[in-house]
Amino acid sequence: MVRLMAIVNLCLAAVTGAAHAGDEAPIRMVAFGDSLTAGYMLAPSEAFPVQLAEALKAKGVAVEMANAGVSGDTTAAGLERFDWAIPEGTEAVVLELGANDALRGIDPDETRKNLDAILAKLGERKIAVLLAGMAAPKNWGREYEAKFSTIYTDLSAKHGALLYPFFLEGVALDAKLNLQDGLHPTAAGVGVIVQGILPKVEELIGRVRERRATISKS
Repeated sequence: MVRLMAIVNLCLAAVTGAAHAGDEAPIRMVAFGDSLTAGYMLAPSEAFPVQLAEALKAKGVAVEMANAGVSGDTTAAGLERFDWAIPEGTEAVVLELGANDALRGIDPDETRKNLDAILAKLGERKIAVLLAGMAAPKNWGREYEAKFSTIYTDLSAKHGALLYPFFLEGVALDAKLNLQDGLHPTAAGVGVIVQGILPKVEELIGRVRERRATISKS
């Protein structure tokens, strides 16, 4: 059922902002992640991709945003579904995966390998990427935390991806901005995430525009 909903989300890719901003065609963007992207226990209109698209629209940026978030996904599951999760014509991806790896204590080397493969696939397709980092819980010990903490900085540098160091910045551990499980943000919490990550998403859009300009000149 979860995967069926993900397919439905992709089929309804134009979440918001389909109108042109001036003469510019909408940026074709995918939010690719787990429950934090999918909008666990939230109304569809409250999920991260929709709120992000609305924030961009308010700045005059039109996007066709696909919600490719699947609750429970690890980096391995994300890699497995990559080919159908990122449709042809995608120009930009916000990649948010790894939280479930950390929660389950999956070897950070495995997480690194999977994210590396996903970023390589995106690179092969010339898709601009914003990598959203995650933090490991303290209960796995300092060694695990240290190994996990370097994954996102290392891979963003390796693949030339933009980096937002911690997706849940300003929201993690704040009871007012999380559901009762303490792990998933409320709609207001998603709003905080969007405002925090928005400058990096604008940089991402800048990269798409640069690539469009290069293609138009060739």
